[in-house]
Amino acid sequence: MKEEIITYSVDKTAESGLYISVQNGEVLVRAPWYVTQSKIQEAVSNKRNWIIKKLKEYEEKRENEISLKPIQILGVAYNLKVLYKNTEIIECDLINNIVRVCLPKKYKKIDHESMTDILIDKLYYKIAERELENIMEKTRIETGIAPEDYEIIEMPNCLAKCTDDQKILINPRIIKYSREVIEYIVLHEFCHLKYKNHTKSFYNMLSKYEPNYKKYEMKNIKY
Repeated sequence: MKEEIITYSVDKTAESGLYISVQNGEVLVRAPWYVTQSKIQEAVSNKRNWIIKKLKEYEEKRENEISLKPIQILGVAYNLKVLYKNTEIIECDLINNIVRVCLPKKYKKIDHESMTDILIDKLYYKIAERELENIMEKTRIETGIAPEDYEIIEMPNCLAKCTDDQKILINPRIIKYSREVIEYIVLHEFCHLKYKNHTKSFYNMLSKYEPNYKKYEMKNIKY
């Protein structure tokens, strides 16, 4: 069987010593300016097994990594990547402006978009718990009123609502919006604690705490 040809690029330097590395699927040789091509080829041949191993690892990683459409977190678009690993643990975290979802390889045959949606919802919920606690307290101090309770709960076609028993429900997907928008939505629901309908009194209260409320109304946010 004919051996696979290893292609590589050479970077001649003033440094002593010859170094071979594999970066992003490319083989790079750094060698002193006086080293001949035959010596470089000999060095590459001697490390052939190691180089092929690294190239295969890179190809496997690229094959197991899927890039999906960006997702919004607090008004900022983050790239979303799904990575399949030899693990039994399901992970979802935010690293360097990338939302990374790590799934066991056994899930590879399952619709990864559905699985990713579930994990992203959990990420939204985790962020919502942290963000909303501060925003609810800030709004309570600002308005001087408070709901009986508030709950983070998924709701179809609705980001937030005030119930008849003075409870505010917040959809975790509210975290897609910027903090500014989230604060407005929470204020909107606080006003509903006093005025259930969108009456003149409701808007008078809303404008008292947010004079520019109309700019948010124009965003067609579903409360």
